[in-house]
Amino acid sequence: KTEVIRQTVEQIIKDFTMFGMDIEFSGNTDLAYEEMFFQLAAHVSRLLEIDPHRLSSLLYQVDLGENKIIESSTMHPEWSLPEVITELIIHRELKKVLIRNYYKNNPDKL
Repeated sequence: KTEVIRQTVEQIIKDFTMFGMDIEFSGNTDLAYEEMFFQLAAHVSRLLEIDPHRLSSLLYQVDLGENKIIESSTMHPEWSLPEVITELIIHRELKKVLIRNYYKNNPDKL
């Protein structure tokens, strides 16, 4: 759904902006994944090299644990560490949006 994609992009932008990293979105939801992946991977790669503490803080904000990264790295040895982390960030941000929307539309489930 277009709206879920937009909300996910907004969540990604919000979380990365908190750590001083700009993310741009063209508004084209068909290209959203590629746009986000390219930009996030560049930020993650840079943080791994120069500021791992800030990356840890970002991952905490996103709610992405080290065990999940290790597990995914093991499952996808063909991916670089920045690619693994980026993929997991996008998936986690999508889950946040889906959960938020579910409870927004089903307040009796709280």
